[in-house]
Amino acid sequence: VQLQASGGGSVQPGDSLRLSCVASEGSFSSYTVAWFRQAPGKEREFVGTVARGHTYYHDSVKGRFTISRDNAKNAIILQMSSLKPEDTAIYYCAAGRPIISTMRRTLGYGNWGRGTQVTVSS
Repeated sequence: VQLQASGGGSVQPGDSLRLSCVASEGSFSSYTVAWFRQAPGKEREFVGTVARGHTYYHDSVKGRFTISRDNAKNAIILQMSSLKPEDTAIYYCAAGRPIISTMRRTLGYGNWGRGTQVTVSS
């Protein structure tokens, strides 16, 4: 499956952004789809995923970020609110078939889209 992420931008602290990940080839329906992010000089880290109808989030984004699936549109949405400067990163969507132990790890996902930059700054 080919993935395309979009929706990034530059915002101020406290603002919201909506990222979208679309499958340009293939379908998400048989995959677990996740969002990761990578800040400058840091490793790529798990943001959240939706798997088998359940959502899982990194502690740092719980209550602020929401992931949803739109299988009809072959899209995964990451709604981000109350953004903080530490949320600044390149955001990537990924699809794969991870097991429980790899669901929050990059090695659990074999398909990655090009990232979209999110910058939170006053």
